[in-house]
Amino acid sequence: MAKVVVNKVDKVYDNGFKAVSSVSFVAEDKEFVILVGPSGCGKSTTLRMIAGLEEITEGEIFIADKLVNNIPPKDRDIAMVFQNYALYPHMTVYENMSFALKLRKTPKAEIDPIVQDAAKLLEIEDLLDRKPKQLSGGQRQRVALGRAIVRKPKVFLFDEPLSNLDAKLRVQMRAEITRLHRKLATTMIYVTHDQVEAMTMADKIVIMKDGLIHQIDTPLNVYNNPVNLFVAGFIGSPAINQFRGRIEDENNALTFIADSFKVPVPSQFRDPLKSHIGKNVIMGLRPEDIYDAEYDSMAETPVNLTVLCDVVEPMGNEYVVYLSTGESTIIARLDPKKLPQVEQDLKISFDMKKMHFFDPETQDCLTHKK
Repeated sequence: MAKVVVNKVDKVYDNGFKAVSSVSFVAEDKEFVILVGPSGCGKSTTLRMIAGLEEITEGEIFIADKLVNNIPPKDRDIAMVFQNYALYPHMTVYENMSFALKLRKTPKAEIDPIVQDAAKLLEIEDLLDRKPKQLSGGQRQRVALGRAIVRKPKVFLFDEPLSNLDAKLRVQMRAEITRLHRKLATTMIYVTHDQVEAMTMADKIVIMKDGLIHQIDTPLNVYNNPVNLFVAGFIGSPAINQFRGRIEDENNALTFIADSFKVPVPSQFRDPLKSHIGKNVIMGLRPEDIYDAEYDSMAETPVNLTVLCDVVEPMGNEYVVYLSTGESTIIARLDPKKLPQVEQDLKISFDMKKMHFFDPETQDCLTHKK
C-alpha cells in the first residue's frame, strides 16, 4: 500500500518564517491528490518535505506506513517531476531515462525494455536519440515523466510540471497525466496554482493559503460546497460574485438586501441563517448560475433583476458579461443565443438555490453542508 500520510507538519525557517502550519492530509493508495493555492501558500514546501528535500520542523510523514522523517530522498521510493524538467543537457533522451536505473546497478539487459516500455507509453519512441535542446517543451515534459516512470516508485510527486507550457499544450498534458495515472495505478501528489488543473485532474483537492489547509474534498464538493469565502473565490473561473448586504425577516420570510437590490432567500437557508437576521452577510453566486431571463429557464428558483451591461467578452461557446446595478458589479456566463448590447439594460435571473452565504468577519460559509 503506497499510502502517504502527512500528520501535523510544520516548516519554520531559520529567520522565523512559518511556511507551513500543522498541515495534515492523506493520499490513499493509487489516489491522485492535488495541492492547490496561490503563490506562497506552502504547497511546494509541503511537497518538498514529502520528497525529503526540505527538513520537517514538526510533525510526521509516512510513506507506505513507514515513517520517513529522517530517511534521505533516495531511499523514500518516490519519483519527482519538476517544473523545469531538470534533464541532463549532455545526455540523450534514452540516457536521461535510463540514468537512475544505471545508478541502481540495474543490469543493462533489463534497462532497455524498461526504457522502451516507458517511451511507448508516452509516445516518445522516436525521440530516444535526441538531446533535450532538440525537443519542444511538451516533449521535454514527457521525457521528465518517463525518467520518473522507469523507476517504478511507490509515489509520484509533481511540482507545477505544466506551468512552462503554452495554454494548448497544458490542456493536452493534463489529459495525458490523468491517463498515465489510470494506467500506472500509482499514488500521485501534484502541486499547482492553477485551479483548472486541480478541478480536472484530481481525485481529491487540498486547498492551501498562508501555510494552512482550508479545505480537503473532491473537486465537485469543493466547488459546490466551499467551506469559506477564500475557497469559494479561488475555485471557479470567473470568480464567484460577492454581494455585501444584510439578512432581514420580512413577513416570516428571509430577504437579502444589498445596496441596490433585494432578493428572497429560499426556505432551505432559513435555519443556517436565522442567527444572522438583521446582520451583515456576503452572498456569493457563481457566474454560471446567472441566466439571461429572456432565453433561459435553467434556474430552479429564478429571481429576475434588470441590470446595465458594461462589458461583453464573446468566447464562442459563451459570453462572459460584466453587469452593474447601483454599486454592485455582476459577472455572468451566458449562452451565446444573443449578443448582449453594451450600455443597454439586460434582464437576468439569479438561481437562488445555488447561493452561498458567508460571515463577513470570519469569512466562514454559513450555508456549508458538513
